[in-house]
Amino acid sequence: MCRPDDAEGWDYLVACETGTPATFRLSAASVDDSHGFLGALPLFTVGYPLDTPFQDESEAPPSTSLSGRLARLGRSAARALLRGQEWRLLAIGSPFAENCPVALRPSLGKQERDTVLADLLRGVEAEARRQKAGLIAVKDIDPPEMERIGPALAAAGYVPLESLPHAVLDLAGTSGVDDWLARLSPATRKDLRRKLKRADRVTVEWRNSIAGLEDEVRALYDATRAQSHVRYGDFEDLPAGYFERIAAVQPERTLFAFYRIDGRLAAFNLLLVEPDRIIDKFLGMAYPLARDHDLYAVSWAENVKLCQRLGRRFLQTGQTAYASKLRYGSGLRPSTIMVKHLNPVLNMLVRLAVPWLGFPRWDPDLVAHQRRGRAG
Repeated sequence: MCRPDDAEGWDYLVACETGTPATFRLSAASVDDSHGFLGALPLFTVGYPLDTPFQDESEAPPSTSLSGRLARLGRSAARALLRGQEWRLLAIGSPFAENCPVALRPSLGKQERDTVLADLLRGVEAEARRQKAGLIAVKDIDPPEMERIGPALAAAGYVPLESLPHAVLDLAGTSGVDDWLARLSPATRKDLRRKLKRADRVTVEWRNSIAGLEDEVRALYDATRAQSHVRYGDFEDLPAGYFERIAAVQPERTLFAFYRIDGRLAAFNLLLVEPDRIIDKFLGMAYPLARDHDLYAVSWAENVKLCQRLGRRFLQTGQTAYASKLRYGSGLRPSTIMVKHLNPVLNMLVRLAVPWLGFPRWDPDLVAHQRRGRAG
C-alpha cells in the first residue's frame, strides 16, 4: 500500500462508496506501467454552489473599524451576487476525508513523481470535459503533501485557494489531563476544572462499533449538524450506514466513545487512530441534555486521556467550531485547495478571486480569532 498509515486510506474510501448521497458521483483515476501501479487519485463530482465559502458572520463579534465595516459590506455583496450560482465540480480527493489521499508508488523519484502526476491530471481534465465539469479542485492538501505534489499542480495551471485549517492539539510532554490543563489560560483552566468536577453523572463507554445503536448515533449526528452555525451544504451529508461500515472495515483504527447520563445516551464520538495522531472525526450530542452536562468539555478531557494512553502526540479535531478548540489549546494547521477552470476566461477570473475566496475569511470563529490577534 502507498499510504499504509492513513486511517482514511483505501479501506476507508471504499467503505464510503456504498450509500453515498446522490449529489456526489464517486470515481477514480489511475496510471500503471509494465511493473504495475504507478499512481491513483480518488475523484468525486458535485454541483458546487459558488457561495459555499461564505458563512453568516452574525456569530462573530462585529468589527468597529471603518475598514472592517467596509469589508463586511463587501462580503455581503459578494455573497448576494453569487447566491444561486453553481458550477459543476470534479474534485480530486474525497468529500468524507480530512486530506486529499494522493497515492503514488513509494519508489518514485521527484521527476518520476511529477511525470505521473502530470499524466493523472491530463486524465482528470479529460474526464472533466466528458462530464461537462468546468471546475477542477484538489481538495484539502496538508503542508507535507503540498511540498510533494504542489509543484506538479502549479506547473499544470492550478492555483492555491486557502481551505479551512485543521485544529490540532499537540500533547507532547504531557502525561495526564492536569498537564494539558496547565497549558491553558487561567480562566479556561478554571472553567474546565469546574465542568469536569460536576460530571459525576456521566459514564463513558469505549467500543469499536455502534452495533445496536445505529439509529441513535445517526440521530445524534443530525442533531449536532442542526445546531451548527456554519453550513457547507452537500459536504455535510454522510453516506447511509457510514458509521457502521467504517467500523467494520478497520476496527483496529476505529473507536467510539458513548457518553450516558443516568443510562441515557447523550453523546457519541467517532475517533480514527493513526500512528502519531488521533482524529476526532465526528461528535454527536443530544440537546439540551449534553450541554447541560458539559459533554463537550468532558469529551475533550476523555480524548486527551486517550491520546496519552495510546501514546499519540496529536489530537486533530477538524475544520469547524474553532472557538472552543482554540481555547482548549489547539493550533491551526493550514490546508490548501488547488483549483483550475478549464475555460481560460473563467480560469483567469478564478485566479483573480482566490485571495478573496479563502475559506478562513468567511468562517465566523476564524474571523473573530483574527480580529483578536490584530487587537492583541
